Amino acid sequence: MADSSPSFDDLRTKLAEHGQEHVLRSWDRLSTSEQDRLKQQLLNLDLDLLDSLIAGTDEKKDFGGLAAAAQSPPAIRADGSGASWTPVQARQRGEQALRDGEVGAVIVAGGQGTRLGFAHPKGMFPIGPVSGRTLFQFFADRLIATRHRYGSRIPLYLMTSDATDEETRDDFESNDFLGLDPEDVIIFKQGTMPAVDAASGKLLLSAADSLALSPDGHGGTVTALARNGCLEDARRRGVKHLAYIQVDNPLADLCDPALLGHHLLAESEMTTQVVRKRDPLERVGNVVLVDGRIQIIEYSDLPEEAARACSEDGQLKLWAGNIAVHVIDVGFLERSSRSAGSLPFHRALKKVPFLSEDGKEINPEAPNATKFERFIFDLLPEARNAFVVEARASESFAPVKNAEGAPSDTPALAKAAISDLHSRWLEQAGAVVDSGVQVEINPRFALDSGELAEKIPANLRIDVDRYFDSGVE
Repeated sequence: MADSSPSFDDLRTKLAEHGQEHVLRSWDRLSTSEQDRLKQQLLNLDLDLLDSLIAGTDEKKDFGGLAAAAQSPPAIRADGSGASWTPVQARQRGEQALRDGEVGAVIVAGGQGTRLGFAHPKGMFPIGPVSGRTLFQFFADRLIATRHRYGSRIPLYLMTSDATDEETRDDFESNDFLGLDPEDVIIFKQGTMPAVDAASGKLLLSAADSLALSPDGHGGTVTALARNGCLEDARRRGVKHLAYIQVDNPLADLCDPALLGHHLLAESEMTTQVVRKRDPLERVGNVVLVDGRIQIIEYSDLPEEAARACSEDGQLKLWAGNIAVHVIDVGFLERSSRSAGSLPFHRALKKVPFLSEDGKEINPEAPNATKFERFIFDLLPEARNAFVVEARASESFAPVKNAEGAPSDTPALAKAAISDLHSRWLEQAGAVVDSGVQVEINPRFALDSGELAEKIPANLRIDVDRYFDSGVE
């Protein structure tokens, strides 16, 4: 069969029309396989879209105007107030959806542990304060326990990136899929976007045969789920709702029945979980209400005056911090995936290594390139009955982002948060936990404090570091 792809001359002409033909300067020195690699990357580009992004003619949000009009979002508060139904009713409704097999899980795991000083996918980072279990294992154990409790299969759609895909697949395959049914683990890659020189808008090369590419952001989940057949798979299984988290938050309660229930009782297409911000300038997205629509203003886009504004009771006006925990309807994702403009691009100025015109590898000391990303939370304004549910940070949010020594979001702080939460569970169940002792409870042993109370002896004393595993007790 003849090759129907454009010829080199056609490709060069097309690139020249967009002022990007420089990426072919080493073409004659490339091997056939190297030419094929670069050609495929170039064919995957939407050059018209790239032109609009470089020129700034794509639609942009007026964040100053949004901030001026922003109000605190209506939300179910952590104490259960704010809805016409009770927390018990929400939990029962979510549990029914789990029993009926209507729930799947999405974990975004495209990031490497570079900022942690960890040269592997972040999901492979050991975070168990006693066990040393990895982030991947934390969530696999939770899914196994949830499946056991509710008696239904929960497919896991695990999104990787070019940087993490191979190692992630190897980790799951060499470790018996962490106890999950291999048929229920669907690993897929997110898309990429090219970086461009910040001054000229020219495409950068990372090598003679490769563009400088980076993941297209967690907003790329929408397109990637559709492109890789995940939404079709969910439909085939009868899955109607996807519980979404990012892999770096070990306290994320994946497939939390209460959150699912609030989502369903609100008849929402997308529900987002939030925590109260610890500081006005905390580096989290701000969940707000503008003109009747829920949306998120990133901390970097929110003017400081708006971030510090308080209501009459002295509380932060914009208090709701995004923690990247959502419930999203499959039908809404299908609809969004068919709309090319459903998610806007955000720009970030970054340091991107590149190949100079004379073929030298340049590692810039200052930001030199523009990257383009989409964020999944930009779906919120388009969702019918978008909904907000507050959780307590001590129970739901301990991200692992920075190396030890940083003031926040370090492994040590996350491990302490896990241990503190599980210590409270033990104390609620009647146990005594000595000061300074680290404890960790595998969800396969107990998913919550209620189940834990049924399994530990009365007046149990914990005076050494202790890991409650599914195969113990």
